[in-house]
Amino acid sequence: MSPSPDPTRAVPGPPTESYSVQFGDTLGGIALEYNTTPEAIAQLNGLDDVASISIGQVLRVPVSGIDRIGPAAKIVPDSEVVYGPSTVGFDVAGFVSRTNGYLRSYTEEVDGETLTGAQIVQLIAERYSVGPRVLLTLIEYRAGWLSNPHPDAIALFYPAGHADEQWSGLHKQLMWAADHLNDGYYGWKTRGRQTILLNDFTRVRIAPGLNAGTIALQSLLAIDSTPDDWSIDSGADGFVATYRAWFGDPFARATEPLVPPILIQPPFAPPWPPGETWYFTGGLHGAWASGSAWGAIDFAPPDEGIGCYPSEEWVTSMSAGRVIRSRAGEVLVDLDGDGDEQTGWVILYMHIEERDRIPVGTQVSASDRIGHPSCEGGFSTATHVHLARRYNGEWIAADGQTPFVIGGWTPIGSKSEYGGSLEKDGVRKDACECRDDALNGISH
Repeated sequence: MSPSPDPTRAVPGPPTESYSVQFGDTLGGIALEYNTTPEAIAQLNGLDDVASISIGQVLRVPVSGIDRIGPAAKIVPDSEVVYGPSTVGFDVAGFVSRTNGYLRSYTEEVDGETLTGAQIVQLIAERYSVGPRVLLTLIEYRAGWLSNPHPDAIALFYPAGHADEQWSGLHKQLMWAADHLNDGYYGWKTRGRQTILLNDFTRVRIAPGLNAGTIALQSLLAIDSTPDDWSIDSGADGFVATYRAWFGDPFARATEPLVPPILIQPPFAPPWPPGETWYFTGGLHGAWASGSAWGAIDFAPPDEGIGCYPSEEWVTSMSAGRVIRSRAGEVLVDLDGDGDEQTGWVILYMHIEERDRIPVGTQVSASDRIGHPSCEGGFSTATHVHLARRYNGEWIAADGQTPFVIGGWTPIGSKSEYGGSLEKDGVRKDACECRDDALNGISH
């Protein structure tokens, strides 16, 4: 089956992309990577001093100096990279049981529980909302874990091909891979990315006409390949050949478009009881880890605790639906009632304490109790609730074409992750790690 064409995106004015400043970055180093000058970046961003950049700051960087263009062939549809409709009914454990490789007998302790290799693949697919067939193909392509019962030492510890000690083992390797897949996917789709960084620290322009799923794989495969090998990895004899050998034509089960051009969010109430005021503590940031769409916002309860503490306040449901996951700080509510998180709207409530947490299968209405805010699950340094949305498995940006409107409050992004504001009827509330009724208090 031939992949359907994607329209080439028109970019007004000189081409640029967003770059988030990392620890150790200098404007000179960023300029070298993009084949431009510190002065050009400073002028584009209104910086008076070429030394005045900070970690987390998002810069616009010109890419007009990058001449090389990456491969133009599509690898997979978006619906294979995302944990979406085409994955409904795919049984990871059943598939792995029919293979003869190392994955079949693999176990690892994750969060205090011994999981099989298949359970780890499923866990990462659900948490990051990444297609399990892509994850399985990756560990076969890089390390032979589906076909080889005795991988060599490097493949044994680094099945996704990223040989870094802090990411050893299947669980961490797939965490790393899923986050980078999301970064490529949403970096292009929601953050204006136009280039891919190769492992020799040069950049290439993304070929016109590609889809987000292909760009996600190209971005991931570029990290641990030489520039020449990357062309092979991204071509017909590379990753996709391994995919086809195990799963057939990736485009045969494509859901296109994965997200309709006009997407309407159902009405969402604030996730706390009527009559209470909670505090907007985290502006737009990653829905799950840093690579996903900036689809999440955070609220802290009104009790006076500091840091991580047990709260007696209640997080409540923002909409009617059914609880389809409740574990490790996560509560996932399915709004369309079919019981599949890969289809339609779902809401993620994160950092929900185990005590009193709502069980799987519960049908909820707006304002029904979900559980208590906490630091449980993921990474958190203070008690709060983290909220994010998916549609057909795709994380939806909080300030995109379908904004994350909660109780009439509309999120507005900023130039840094966790920044921004909420606006309603001309009133603005700014994200702040504080409890200030005038600055960030939101009343229900």
